[in-house]
Amino acid sequence: MNTAATTTGATYRAWSKLPNNTIGSTVFSIGMCLRVPYFASVLPRVVALEPGRCEVKAPKWLGIRNHLGTFHAIAACNLAEVAMGMLAEATVPTSHRWIPKSMTVQYLTKATTSLRAVAELETIPDFATITDGCEIVVPVAIRDTVGVEVMHADITIWVSAASR
Repeated sequence: MNTAATTTGATYRAWSKLPNNTIGSTVFSIGMCLRVPYFASVLPRVVALEPGRCEVKAPKWLGIRNHLGTFHAIAACNLAEVAMGMLAEATVPTSHRWIPKSMTVQYLTKATTSLRAVAELETIPDFATITDGCEIVVPVAIRDTVGVEVMHADITIWVSAASR
């Protein structure tokens, strides 16, 4: 039985309908970039999505390199926002809405390879208790191809009941 607190939005429903393989992931990611064109700048590919967790990969390509030839810090921030945004879309029910409020970033080391961002909530909030709104911090770990965390972001989103 779907209640307002458990109803998933269109983004997560679209992900759930696609095949669980590279083709489905690619089709979803293209659609995501058409809806949010700025995301396309890092050529993201969502590879895992479920309530409370999202994993996104981005290649190291000419368009995201900085003057050192490494993955540009702000491009990595964009990747973190992709992961957070898709996590929020998969997690926040249609009875509520969300918007980014702030981002705190730690640049831990140079990113010399393609990157993988994982946004993951330790626990999923009880949205039925959120009536006036609240802040939720979404941690995002960004790792290189050997698994070293090169950047960490904590993105605060504001979640409130949707207007009727």
